Amino acid sequence: MTHETNIKVRGYHLDLYGHVNNARYLEFLEEARWTFFEERGDLPWFLQSGLALVVVNINIDYRYPATMGDALAIATSVKTIGSRSAVMHQRVTLAGTDKVVAEADVTFVVFDAKQNKAVTLEGQLKELLQSMLDQ
Repeated sequence: MTHETNIKVRGYHLDLYGHVNNARYLEFLEEARWTFFEERGDLPWFLQSGLALVVVNINIDYRYPATMGDALAIATSVKTIGSRSAVMHQRVTLAGTDKVVAEADVTFVVFDAKQNKAVTLEGQLKELLQSMLDQ
């Protein structure tokens, strides 16, 4: 299930070359992941469970420079689910076009603060993630 988040590029997102600074994409991607879970996941259950998503790896390919005033569309979905981690795929495009600005695979674990460790992805947690798979 793919979800789209829209972000408008502002002046404070830019570097000295007039395009979005590479570090800002991490913020854009995080905003899109939060929105994805708010709108497509059972965020209240997740927050009540005491679990947290912890990013353990991000691979980003920057393909085209976004500049001030550009409208970006960030498509987010769960790509794969393993026994202890899962991967979300995110694609940033110029809104209304197929022009890819950046793509990222974000690997995360589900962390239980009470146990101080990542948990196995099973039961209701796994079902929730499976409902968000890009199929």
